[in-house]
Amino acid sequence: MKKSILAVAVILGGALGGGAWLNHSSAAEVAHEVPAPALDEQPRPGETSETAVLAGGCFWGVQGVFQHVKGVTSAVSGYAGGDQAHASYEVVSSGTTGHAESVKITFDPHQISYGRLLRIYFSVAHDPTELNYQGPDHGTQYRSAIFPVDAEQAKIAAAYIAQIDKAKVFDAPLVTSIEPNKNFFPAEAYHQDFLTLHPDYPYIVYNDLPKVENLKTMFADRYQATPVLVTAKN
Repeated sequence: MKKSILAVAVILGGALGGGAWLNHSSAAEVAHEVPAPALDEQPRPGETSETAVLAGGCFWGVQGVFQHVKGVTSAVSGYAGGDQAHASYEVVSSGTTGHAESVKITFDPHQISYGRLLRIYFSVAHDPTELNYQGPDHGTQYRSAIFPVDAEQAKIAAAYIAQIDKAKVFDAPLVTSIEPNKNFFPAEAYHQDFLTLHPDYPYIVYNDLPKVENLKTMFADRYQATPVLVTAKN
């Protein structure tokens, strides 16, 4: 689905010009004020690195958001949720493998907690009320999903979803699934750092740059201007 949307976007982008896309970008992604999690983890003594795996539509935007979060040391686009021993963009895009476009986030729990990452995820990274789609992208591969790496993360995620629903932050219930014990497969190199490398790409301008701007506005204390890039580490 994304490829056909992108083809249309390129045509429209040429016809409308970059300014028109920017003028309409605020309509692409609406941020929500989500309360801080009532249940969160405490960093373990001596622990300097933890991992979170989140899915919320096209991984370009989700990766781009978390690459700008202080305390995040790595954010890698990839695939999670399926039972196969391998995943690639072509097969995942069929919507038949059970995988979702996801981002593996490595972070320092002494700088930012798992719950605070989830707050950003629910607030600005995607719309958790859209079932099996995000914006123009449709299919189970674009679902809202959390892939906890341990029982504590699963408990925090479940409690937070219930808390947000009870607070009625959104007009509809959250549809975010919690799917433990799933492998993560890094995506192809051309998908990594896509937002940073292609900031003028019409899809990015309309759908994803507003997310980064929302992060900067709503979480100014957590925003870092220089993103943590996969290509820089390689």
